[in-house]
Amino acid sequence: MIFESSIITNINNCHYLKMKIVITFGTFDLFHIGHLNILERASKLGDKLIVGISSDKLNNEKKQRKPIYTCEERMRIIKSLKCVDQVFCEESLELKPEYCKQYSANLMVIGDDWKGKINHTGKTFDQQLDGICDVQYLERTPSISTTQLIEQISTSN
Repeated sequence: MIFESSIITNINNCHYLKMKIVITFGTFDLFHIGHLNILERASKLGDKLIVGISSDKLNNEKKQRKPIYTCEERMRIIKSLKCVDQVFCEESLELKPEYCKQYSANLMVIGDDWKGKINHTGKTFDQQLDGICDVQYLERTPSISTTQLIEQISTSN
């Protein structure tokens, strides 16, 4: 019986090791259909989707504004989606390679507006994550962004 138990454990571990883990990152403030579209498409590319949510401090640094919702609230919203398996707070843009390693990601998904662009590290995401995981660029939903929504709301008053 012990032998059979060991075999089952090893089979389960092998299955886990073969899982394709997809990771993506974002602020996900004022959740909208574009967010849902990219997360649903990302989840279909693997067995598990992990989402890094930009911390309030990081969001302020990269967008020069505080998010509408706190990181904890945004994490709760994203975690509630059936296409998302796990969320975590992204504290630094420079740590993307470490996050990918920490969560054993095979694939990082990001919007196609980043394809070929140099990021904050002076490299493209393909270069930054070379040897760590693959990068796939997904088409963004046209004509929608959180920044655009905030501008629409603020000018409608």
